Amino acid sequence: QVQLVESGGGLVQPGGSLRLSCAASGSIFSINAMGWYRQAPGKQRELVARYTSGGSTNYADSVKGRFTISRDNAKNTVYLQMNSLKPEDTAVYYCNADLKEYILSLSRDYWGKGTLVVVSS
Repeated sequence: QVQLVESGGGLVQPGGSLRLSCAASGSIFSINAMGWYRQAPGKQRELVARYTSGGSTNYADSVKGRFTISRDNAKNTVYLQMNSLKPEDTAVYYCNADLKEYILSLSRDYWGKGTLVVVSS
């Protein structure tokens, strides 16, 4: 069974930094895409940053220049370095992966349980 486990959330002051990690474990044949979404109170879940199936990266306009996604393919792990954090970055951050468990299986979406990031003074 595939699991995505996030870590690294917490409380940080405006202007501060945090680094989130997400490790995928279980039966994984291949990962097509992997990245981060977030959901603020009363808002819809939105893309933050992700690696596409072609290996390129997509960022939300609101985080460009401040957040950086990176990955360790050997560990099936993605990271999100968040700098210059703002109060509006406060949200639950979810890891997402589109992956195949077995060579003949169809790819499907998996989600982590989320990690809370609070940016406040």
